[in-house]
Amino acid sequence: MTRLPEPLVVNGHRIATDVRGSGPPVVLIHGTPSHSDIWRNVAPVLTAAGYRVHLFDLLGFGRSERPCDPAVDTSVAAQGEVLCALMEEWELERAHVVAHDIGGAIAMRLGVFQPEVVHSLTLIDTVSYDSWPSATWRRILGDGLEALMRADDADHRARMTAQLQMTVADPANMTGEVLARYLEPVSGPIGQPSFFCHQARHYDSRYTEAISDRLAELGRLPVQLIWGDSDTWQDPAYGRRLEADIPGAVLHTIPRAGHFAMEDQPAAVAERIRAFLDEQHA
Repeated sequence: MTRLPEPLVVNGHRIATDVRGSGPPVVLIHGTPSHSDIWRNVAPVLTAAGYRVHLFDLLGFGRSERPCDPAVDTSVAAQGEVLCALMEEWELERAHVVAHDIGGAIAMRLGVFQPEVVHSLTLIDTVSYDSWPSATWRRILGDGLEALMRADDADHRARMTAQLQMTVADPANMTGEVLARYLEPVSGPIGQPSFFCHQARHYDSRYTEAISDRLAELGRLPVQLIWGDSDTWQDPAYGRRLEADIPGAVLHTIPRAGHFAMEDQPAAVAERIRAFLDEQHA
């Protein structure tokens, strides 16, 4: 993984961050099981287009602190508090927010509860309504978190590899160095238990169902939806439902892309984000 050079202490926890470029601010929020490296082919396009990109790893993810105390809240609700604290540290009164997967839940909740800090929303293959955890993760979590935390390393890595390879339309896009980028932080004596404690434990749709009847409020903001047409974790039907429930939202489907659309079709995703941001500053 590429090291994020500017760790910040937020609410007593170390958060890995980075700020690149200059211009209107854009905050990129990753999902699970991932970290900010998922934006590595997107961020340079945005900085080249004249935007200041703010990157960070969620608490308990990637290079950010993985708390030893299982009681530390790393749910999407708590991650929203981390995001707001980071925006204060970055001195951002308002920013474009681009979010993927559970990052989309964080972003939608921010847009509902604190719309004044959001310039626009881009939601990529986001969780929503009762869409998560996915069917495969429900089956895995049925084994119980404690057993999964203690599972044999080789078995755990094989399980996570199979899951990560489900995130792309083309399996070749989740092999070698790319697979290692995602596999290593959630494996080993620290990564494996931390993944289940601070990520999988909080695969809970109550955080999106709680705002399902308030999605129309997001119509106060410019909203675009980007979806991989081959997403097997978040059915594109949820994208169409969001488009119908958020006034003015526009759904863009990316051909030959899975849930990690930024791995299958990074150029197409980056161009769609850039074009949308440019529209806000035309």
